Amino acid sequence: MSDATDLATAATSDDVAVGLRAAAALRLLAERLEEVQVARARRQGWSWQEISGSLGVSKQAVHKKYAGRVSAQPTEED
Repeated sequence: MSDATDLATAATSDDVAVGLRAAAALRLLAERLEEVQVARARRQGWSWQEISGSLGVSKQAVHKKYAGRVSAQPTEED
């Protein structure tokens, strides 16, 4: 289950085991996407307050979760 379309379909499966595996995979995908975007925002100069507002969480929560995991240094992809 790596394709997003397949995951979305599996998440609505009548087979509970399939649905739960898809839900777990989607949660992991969402976490990875969030981390990528937080890192990108930091490299583009966004404050923790701006990021937290976009994510709908407190500044303290986003800082605690990502401060040691993302860099504010630009990369070739930015």
